[in-house]
Amino acid sequence: MSEQTTTPDLVQNGSQPGVRLQILTQYIRDLSFENAVAQRGMPAGEVQPEISVQVSLDARKRQVEHQYEVISKFRVQSTNARDKAPIFLCELDYGGIFHVEGVPEDQLHPFLMIECPRMMFPYVRRIISDMTRDGGFPPFNMDPVDFVALYRQEIARRMSAERPADQPLS
Repeated sequence: MSEQTTTPDLVQNGSQPGVRLQILTQYIRDLSFENAVAQRGMPAGEVQPEISVQVSLDARKRQVEHQYEVISKFRVQSTNARDKAPIFLCELDYGGIFHVEGVPEDQLHPFLMIECPRMMFPYVRRIISDMTRDGGFPPFNMDPVDFVALYRQEIARRMSAERPADQPLS
């Protein structure tokens, strides 16, 4: 039986160097959980929860070469479907420090805003699930986030904000 070693660096075969992505650290930057039901009370039979999730992302270059900080902000809000009264609110800012090499400059921004949050998402999901459970509710198992679609929406929003109001769309 022979062993084959593959390397992510493609320099050996004459192609462009491969991408190197390493998570240096992950951390909770800010976390809050508000249980509105416990504060004001609500009979259990009257609760029909509706949950909304809002996600925003931010990335910045650090002073160290090839290092970037990516922050994922999640806002999970549950309201009662009957009267729109708040049930709970969970807000989490989760950060990661990444070492990134080999990504062309024109592809770096989408790489940071898609791949890095995608790598952190399982941890974010667990934290939010634990917070809702520890807050007295069933654990909220957030559906996977499509970071590609989120990135495209943000780019489209920025482009429409830059276009003058009287200019036609096409």
